[in-house]
Amino acid sequence: MCSAVFVVPQTVQANEAQQQYSANKLSELLSKTQTISGGFSQLTLDATGTQLQEATGQMVLQRPGLFRWHTDPPLEQLLVSDGEKVWLYDPDLMQVTVQKMDQRLTHTPALLLSGDVSKISENFAISYQEAGTMIDFTLTPTAKDTLFDTLRLSFRNGVINDMQLLDAVGQRTNILFTAVTVNEPVAASEFVFTAPDGVDVIEE
Repeated sequence: MCSAVFVVPQTVQANEAQQQYSANKLSELLSKTQTISGGFSQLTLDATGTQLQEATGQMVLQRPGLFRWHTDPPLEQLLVSDGEKVWLYDPDLMQVTVQKMDQRLTHTPALLLSGDVSKISENFAISYQEAGTMIDFTLTPTAKDTLFDTLRLSFRNGVINDMQLLDAVGQRTNILFTAVTVNEPVAASEFVFTAPDGVDVIEE
């Protein structure tokens, strides 16, 4: 009888230790990259595997919390953060939405890659697998109001390679990063947005 009493606490402790180890390993990888720039290709599929959307673009990120995420036409959008505000510019709608920066890492993948790494274990349950030069991390948000149910981050030789998001209805978004460079100087102007003339600006 006594042995059964101690099984659950020991299992919980082992799981917590593994979670913390995974979180530390991910934080260590992310902490080594103060800036990230490169291209990306993005593919969104529904729960049956049917393609919903395909896009390409460019991204620039700088820790902590600065990013510029530009999706190419015909689905053009520009997402810019200066660490305090986020601008979402849609040229087709001639509209800019401005929001106060939400520091929760679960609210945008760009912030996960550029945000405060010390908050990762607060926001996610994390596990990882390692195979040769690849390391895959699976992140499950601990909060309910998130954009995704699970997120997989893959690194090749210590550099971000791809990302996969799965939401509550089974929709999957795959993002493959290309020509990635890390820790190169980035111009401050990358994280400044000025609305073009004639564009509607909506403050939220």
